[in-house]
Amino acid sequence: MSHETTMKLTEGQRTGSKEQFLVTAGGNIKCLRCTASSTRTKQQCGKPALKTSTTQKCQIHSGRPHSPETLRRISEANTIHGEATKAAKAQFRKDAVLIRQLEDAVHVLKMGEGPRMRGRKPNGYRGVYSQQDVVRMIRERAEQRK
Repeated sequence: MSHETTMKLTEGQRTGSKEQFLVTAGGNIKCLRCTASSTRTKQQCGKPALKTSTTQKCQIHSGRPHSPETLRRISEANTIHGEATKAAKAQFRKDAVLIRQLEDAVHVLKMGEGPRMRGRKPNGYRGVYSQQDVVRMIRERAEQRK
């Protein structure tokens, strides 16, 4: 088969702007084509999709589904030290909220001088804008300790 024949086969099998099938080996092999696109060139990936892929992706574009056991092993392999565990990240978030609230409380009570922290507030942050909010914050912390 010539190049013109393979072009005729693929032109009729386009889904939108993406080609659904990949014809290789001189037109002898026809398989599903990966639907991933390059963000830079906007061209479709030229690799065949995996048979087990539910999203019609090749192995490079994560077409292989992972079991929960495989995901756990990948997570353990990528954790070099104990600082990046889920529990450590959750504790870091709680501490960031506490630090931001304490800074606001110091500002409300006029106990310190100087600029306050810039940037976005952490998730779970509740603003401390008045003395009643300072009392609320202290009570919430006391209840959490019990």
